[in-house]
Amino acid sequence: MAENIQGLLLNSANALGVRLMPAQTDAFQTYLELLLEWNKKMNLTAITDPREVCIKHFVDSLTVLDAVEPKTNAKVLDVGSGAGFPGIPLKIAREDIQLTIIDSLQKRLTFLQEVLDKTHLSAELLHGRAEDFGREKNLRVKFDVVTARAVAPLNLLCEYCMPFVKKKGFFVAMKGPNYKEELEAAQHAIDVLGCELVGVKEFMLMDGSTRNLLLFQRVKGFSMEYPRPGTKIAKKPL
Repeated sequence: MAENIQGLLLNSANALGVRLMPAQTDAFQTYLELLLEWNKKMNLTAITDPREVCIKHFVDSLTVLDAVEPKTNAKVLDVGSGAGFPGIPLKIAREDIQLTIIDSLQKRLTFLQEVLDKTHLSAELLHGRAEDFGREKNLRVKFDVVTARAVAPLNLLCEYCMPFVKKKGFFVAMKGPNYKEELEAAQHAIDVLGCELVGVKEFMLMDGSTRNLLLFQRVKGFSMEYPRPGTKIAKKPL
């Protein structure tokens, strides 16, 4: 990672209250190099400029740690992680968290396993769909923090993600500037799935773009009917 990129990452993380040590910036450098290398043979990201990767992927992911500070050894689930965002940056910054990643494409998980191996980190990688895993006893209502970034509209996303959130746990939905319409459309889903909106945190990244992290907390239980099969979620959102 070029020195100016390293400085950008350090300064941006510090502004979020995240202190990165040399070993962690080295891990981000390894992640960056692997991302750009693998991206030549499979579609992981449209962003290939190292500085933009730093801002729009790494720093963007770290905003989660400012929005909700996971407790020590927290169980964190990243749904539809894709190229590993925000899950892998969170694990680099907070090695103590117990990270689980769900993604529907095995090739992406193969990439993420190499990133974990090369950065000497560990996480549980699950190949499949969130709505299927959300019905499994060892995963349902088991996580302190659940994250999702650029996965689906919020009214669908709630049913994919909220079943994993434990009592008093949090779901962090990472959205762009036009989140209010999505939030309005998702109100019924939020209530049915036993959660409530407890905050919205806005961030402006160094490129001038804005991110809004919608923070939901589980406040009550919900029906075993949810999550429904993916086709039903898509055809008839809550």
